[in-house]
Amino acid sequence: MKQITAKEVEQRLEKGEELNIIDVREVAEVKTGKIPTAVNIPLGLVEFKMPDLDKKLPYIIVCRSGGRSSQATLFLESYGFDVTNMEGGMLAWEGELEF
Repeated sequence: MKQITAKEVEQRLEKGEELNIIDVREVAEVKTGKIPTAVNIPLGLVEFKMPDLDKKLPYIIVCRSGGRSSQATLFLESYGFDVTNMEGGMLAWEGELEF
């Protein structure tokens, strides 16, 4: 499983890079703030939202601490998606938040 740090994600966004970020936290958790541009797909819905994802695009998967995003990353990887887990999740995020 590929990993990326929260700092690397932040730096790439600051450079203007367009990242496909999927936040697998629950809706209530996301209301406390998310990474700008991140799309919320709660972990329990990832399987059902898979048809909406493009296998040609790379995705960064995020959760609160890295556990659920690891599960989602391994799951999507098994279906041929190019996915990377953000280590430490939102607990490690020091960048800007979107509400």
